[in-house]
Amino acid sequence: MKRFLPHPVLSLALVLMWLLLTRFSLGQLLLGGAVALVAGRALATIEPEGPRIRLGALWRVVPLTAVVFADILKSNLLVARRILRGARAPSGFVRVPLRLRGPMPLAVLALILTATPGSAWMSWDEEKGELLVHVLELDGTDWPALIRDRYEAPLLEIFA
Repeated sequence: MKRFLPHPVLSLALVLMWLLLTRFSLGQLLLGGAVALVAGRALATIEPEGPRIRLGALWRVVPLTAVVFADILKSNLLVARRILRGARAPSGFVRVPLRLRGPMPLAVLALILTATPGSAWMSWDEEKGELLVHVLELDGTDWPALIRDRYEAPLLEIFA
């Protein structure tokens, strides 16, 4: 079964997304299923092992998701306020040393940071284990500690 459907969760998510974006019909279900199977097999050739996720730590996904959504909402409001008031707080780059390794956990962290307005993942130095992040407002916040505590710690628990 693993050979035919190497990434079942990804395939199911793709089929559901396909059906949400198109009108639901038998033809669209079959076409979405075919695309999902091809995408799952293509991903298996790129990354044959897949991410190692600790099933006992999956409960951490819910609070992490809540934190991320709250941070996105808060950041949207702060960026909107900054634009509307014309405030000029200093922006800049911050280096964040990380313990997180592996393409999947780093990709999730990149998604979180880039989805949050006011911050952007700029580069990753694999040798040093250091992340470069652009921050819109350098307001005295300890950004490395914030990123490590709010995002990296739960991701370390989720990904083995």
